[in-house]
Amino acid sequence: MNFVFDLDGTICFKGRPVSEKLLKPLEQLASQGHKVIFASARPIRDLLPVLHERFHHYSMIGGNGSMVAADGKIISTASFDEQTFSDIVRLLEDYRMTYLIDSDWDYAYTGPATHPILNNLDPHKLAKNIEIAELRNIVKILLLTSTNMKEAEERLAKMDVVVHVHGNEEILDISPKGVDKWHGLQKLGIKKDEFIAFGNDANDIPMFKHALYSIMVGQHSRLGTYASESLPLDDNIEYALIQKFEELEHLYTR
Repeated sequence: MNFVFDLDGTICFKGRPVSEKLLKPLEQLASQGHKVIFASARPIRDLLPVLHERFHHYSMIGGNGSMVAADGKIISTASFDEQTFSDIVRLLEDYRMTYLIDSDWDYAYTGPATHPILNNLDPHKLAKNIEIAELRNIVKILLLTSTNMKEAEERLAKMDVVVHVHGNEEILDISPKGVDKWHGLQKLGIKKDEFIAFGNDANDIPMFKHALYSIMVGQHSRLGTYASESLPLDDNIEYALIQKFEELEHLYTR
């Protein structure tokens, strides 16, 4: 069976790497012939630091599906077309927006120096923070602050893009048209009902819709509609996850 794991808020918490307590049962899943896949809103560059290097050859979906890696190499990227990106740049100017814009590796950041997103941004200094005009192959955009975020969101809704609003953070997360975590799974050859999904936020909805079974960590009203079950996000979450791994491992190796 294919096991697909979101990262932040699902198997890693408060910006810290996935704990060894969880890494070991994930390796156990792989040793029993299951395929373990990581699917995150983070670009691949920022996904690597929260996983021990012994997991870096595992299949990964980054940027909500805009980047796919296997065996330690990026095998697929999906980027904004020139016209759409030009329209978004105009939006940035009209609403004086600050942002984090990712190419397939480097990025442009104009947000506040104290913004929490910086805790997860390129912690190993693998890339460069460059001007927006220098970026190529734009795969993901986070809009952080604005003079009118609601109005900007309404204009984005009329564009050919995918927009996620992250929880209560008031951050708009934008991907190219047709790109989401399910899109990334398909790039890995995964089909409907061929995987079990773990997630916690709205950007996990596309893969939950196509999963054989899905587990939501914590509470999210929209995601909960598509979840097979949920686990409470409390001090015992890692123990609850390990129990669920073991249960599903035995269920799907019969």
